[in-house]
Amino acid sequence: MGFRKTPAAIVGLLCLGAACAWYFVCCTGYTQLEITDRESGRVILSSLLRDGEKTVMTWRNSLFGLDVTEIFQSQGGFLVLDGVTFADPSGMPPPEVSPSDVDDLYQTGGPFTARGIGRSFSRVVYRVGEIGNPTFRARDRTVNFKNEVGFGGGVVLTAAVPSRTYVLRALLGIVPSPTGVGPANARQTSP
Repeated sequence: MGFRKTPAAIVGLLCLGAACAWYFVCCTGYTQLEITDRESGRVILSSLLRDGEKTVMTWRNSLFGLDVTEIFQSQGGFLVLDGVTFADPSGMPPPEVSPSDVDDLYQTGGPFTARGIGRSFSRVVYRVGEIGNPTFRARDRTVNFKNEVGFGGGVVLTAAVPSRTYVLRALLGIVPSPTGVGPANARQTSP
């Protein structure tokens, strides 16, 4: 019995060939973001981001009483700090400053906002304080660090170029959900 070249068989082989070709092509254009508990290694959040997709970190600077918003963009396996605002919750809009002034202003206080910073990170360790209420938003997930690891705990944020398998699983919606994340800790939010 020989192989019959039916249209369905030919289409099936072409689809299989296209899928194999895609699988072996480098997965550029994506960043894998992961947030883990520093002590236990438990995965709190794992997300596939397209390059250029924004994530937002918010926290309160307890020393100066300012609300801080840091905006990151995913790019080639990194998170790039694109903008930061230290805002007085009861005051005027913060003045615009040069990205070169940001390092000093983080330490000396006072409201400010800066855009176009362009500082890349692949790993950041956050220590959770009593007052800061740090939260991180990626896609439709918001993670409250204090709810996840408690006062004094730490979280590790990592960004990397994802494996082809991770990209395929994420695009098909079969990336495993992190364990231990309840609705109070990582809630779904509107875009």
